[in-house]
Amino acid sequence: MVILLFILHTVKEQDLKMIIRQLAVEDYDALVALWEEAGLSYRPNGRDCREKIVHEIAGTTAIFLVAESEGGIIGAILGTHDGRKGWINRLAVIPSHQQQGIATALVAAVEKQLSDLGIEIVACLIEEWNKDSAVFFGKLGYHCHSDIHYYSKRKDAAV
Repeated sequence: MVILLFILHTVKEQDLKMIIRQLAVEDYDALVALWEEAGLSYRPNGRDCREKIVHEIAGTTAIFLVAESEGGIIGAILGTHDGRKGWINRLAVIPSHQQQGIATALVAAVEKQLSDLGIEIVACLIEEWNKDSAVFFGKLGYHCHSDIHYYSKRKDAAV
């Protein structure tokens, strides 16, 4: 299990002690609560159901991490890879802890693990309306590729 300890200087002039660790099966309910509090949509009857998350955690292509402070989960990131390219699929921080470097630390932790696997490309898909995420990832060095169109085929709409 990878555990990283961070002490972040926050906007409130206090130090936030946080660890970043792998998501555990027992964290599922807290993960969903985080998504809901952060206003992140998810598919509880599809790819984000407990069974799917448990299956991915048990596999070799998921890098699912949480940021924890004072015993509670304050942020999470779901990263995956196909052996060639890494993906950031979900990133959320509870509103009371946003703008304190937590999301940046989570992205850096996923990027580091992907780099350790020899993966040199990391991508994320951002919906057009989500300007805040576009700005955030742009500041981290991610580039928008307007010449690429995303196509998907789904077993059903809940996935």
